[in-house]
Amino acid sequence: MTPSLPSTSELAPGDLVPSISIEQLGEAIAGIAAGLHAATYQLLVLLKEFDARSGWNNGFLSCAHWLSWRTSIDLGAAREKVRVARALPELPLLSGALRRGEISYAKVRALTRIATPATEERLLAVAYHGTAAQVERLVRAWRRCDRIEEGRKHLSRSVATYQDEDGMVILRARLTPEQGALVQRALEAASEHLYHESRGAAAPDNIEEEVTSGQRRADALALMAECVLRADLARGSAGDTHQIVLHIDAAKVADPTQHAVLELADGGIGVSAETSRRISCDASVAVMREAGDGSVLDVGRKTRVISTPIRRALAARDGRCVFPGCTARRCDAHHLVHWVDGGPTALDNLVLLCRRHHTLVHEQAFGVERAANGDVVFHRPDGRRIEASPRLAWNGGQLLRESVNARSLRCWDGTPFNVAYAIDVLHPRANP
Repeated sequence: MTPSLPSTSELAPGDLVPSISIEQLGEAIAGIAAGLHAATYQLLVLLKEFDARSGWNNGFLSCAHWLSWRTSIDLGAAREKVRVARALPELPLLSGALRRGEISYAKVRALTRIATPATEERLLAVAYHGTAAQVERLVRAWRRCDRIEEGRKHLSRSVATYQDEDGMVILRARLTPEQGALVQRALEAASEHLYHESRGAAAPDNIEEEVTSGQRRADALALMAECVLRADLARGSAGDTHQIVLHIDAAKVADPTQHAVLELADGGIGVSAETSRRISCDASVAVMREAGDGSVLDVGRKTRVISTPIRRALAARDGRCVFPGCTARRCDAHHLVHWVDGGPTALDNLVLLCRRHHTLVHEQAFGVERAANGDVVFHRPDGRRIEASPRLAWNGGQLLRESVNARSLRCWDGTPFNVAYAIDVLHPRANP
């Protein structure tokens, strides 16, 4: 039976718990650990519901980014918690063991990478009797077996591109093995370059870029395209790669509600006034003024809105996207007061915003301003302020409804662990 201890609110660092033995202290520690495992289960249940309701979709890139911001945990740990929260509903046996505090979150986190409803019972037995390190070894070996057993798929060489309804470009490719290896190696090299670039630009706290591997590969693909264009395989100067041409009706240029047309290689696409403002915040811009019949009245000279020295000073000051909870380092320079409204292209009127949050500010009514003390303040469309780092507080409420204690934890009995034998016995492909 777990001994009665003073409540945590009555204890301070350095305080001694009187009148209990060393054994009782150990059991009390284990009992609290079991309670933490059970409380983690409750957190994951709430997180799953929060994610399903898109409660994070108020300016944050993902549920993991919101969790990292709101609970002050590492972004990688937040991503893992969201992943496990999504996986647990399909794994009732693992869920029940964690809910009762019988196995640790570390074991559940590892097993959810490989467990299915058909295999979770045998994997739970390993979790009960093995250490967390042994479970991790089993998972790594299991995944290697899955990769080896994957059959060769039919290959038909093709690449297709089309534009989605929201304007995004979709790429679909089926490549021969040698082509696929070549493209993958190029993507890896470009991704590695972007990763080290972000690490090299990290602030002293060494926060890494928050993008997922899929997002980084998308950025790497764009980098590969830029390298091809700069290699003069396509006609045109490298400086024109990101030149933006906005076609504006001369008779309506003073009306901020009018839409502009963004010139593309194969035609044009209409963009809103706010989109054109976002694009022109930090880009090479040439403005063509046209008459009603489409004839060109004037072509302005191409200008660089943000100069190189200002951009360098901005990167040194902000380091990354300044939106709360965001750690992106590939950013646009945003004018707090846009230059078309008379705002100066000066350091005090500029902040770094990643592409997502730049879009939120310009096109989804999020507000941003610099306060009197120099802090950058963001507001949601309804006017509520987004805190840079919200405070955490525990109200002492009792969330756990089930009794958990030290004896609910399952422990390793010291038996040597043979991972090859475990795979032979447990893996469905090794032992049908």
